Amino acid sequence: MDTTMIKNILGAYGPSGREDKAAEAIKQYVAPYADEVYRDAMGNLIAHKRGTSGKKIMLSAHMDQIGFIVVAIDEKGFLRVARVGGVNPIISTAREVVFENGVKGVTYFENTAKHGVNEATFNELYIDIGCASREEAEKKVAIGDMAVYVTNYVELGERAACGAMDDRICCAIVAEAMKKMKSEHDVYAVFTVQEEVGCRGGSPAAYAIEPDLNISLDVTGVGDIPECSRMAVSLGCGPTVKVMDSSVIVPPVVRAFIEAAAEEDGIPYQREVLRAGGTDTGAIQRTRGGILSGCISVPTRYIHTPVETVDMKDVDNA
Repeated sequence: MDTTMIKNILGAYGPSGREDKAAEAIKQYVAPYADEVYRDAMGNLIAHKRGTSGKKIMLSAHMDQIGFIVVAIDEKGFLRVARVGGVNPIISTAREVVFENGVKGVTYFENTAKHGVNEATFNELYIDIGCASREEAEKKVAIGDMAVYVTNYVELGERAACGAMDDRICCAIVAEAMKKMKSEHDVYAVFTVQEEVGCRGGSPAAYAIEPDLNISLDVTGVGDIPECSRMAVSLGCGPTVKVMDSSVIVPPVVRAFIEAAAEEDGIPYQREVLRAGGTDTGAIQRTRGGILSGCISVPTRYIHTPVETVDMKDVDNA
């Protein structure tokens, strides 16, 4: 895949509910291969490639990323924040973050000398943007502004680490699929919003499109790192075909369809049973009277950190 495209999509600002810049970054790569591209009322980016058979296929990947929202500014100019999505307070200390307007800051916690970072909570997290007073800080940011981790793409041999792999790497995969795809069916590439805060974007898009089949693409955890939960998924062994997560049990007919397609093309794959966490797959499956829905996942280490790590062979095979 095009590394420049991947880096551009990963680097676009786009926390949940603020996905406009991410949508613009993705749009430039899908627009040349679609008959129409539009945003719906939720903000989902939808690229439609017309077919001739009358069937509708939906490919979905969420474009939002986790982040922080400013809830207060103290008298010394420090920003008090709450999480947007599954941000881990322990992971969040001493990190560089950036706001939509380009203002950068660093995160830290109160009382680390007293009880250690491992016991810190979000009530003690703050962002330092280099200001000495509330008045100075208010010239740069406002209550309700959101920050995200600064992305830094690092190549690790055949692997790569960067923030926002969840789920921008799958947005890049869907964009690449639109470029290469030849199908008699109507194909809708849907880049959804607000997945990280409750899978809110996928269902409205599916309700409007009413697809015959949805295939979501997202990242999934692995069982190949020290002291992790047992899971039969490893980097470099192929993308996964979801069997179940906390939000969905994939219909066997859909899972078999995906596996047969992989076997026909000689693509290695793994089966995924995710004990905690869900994706747009479940929300889309429960739309209208029910939609056949499955999921292909990219095995990813260190999810919801600034160093989410994938194997590029898995990305290419997805």
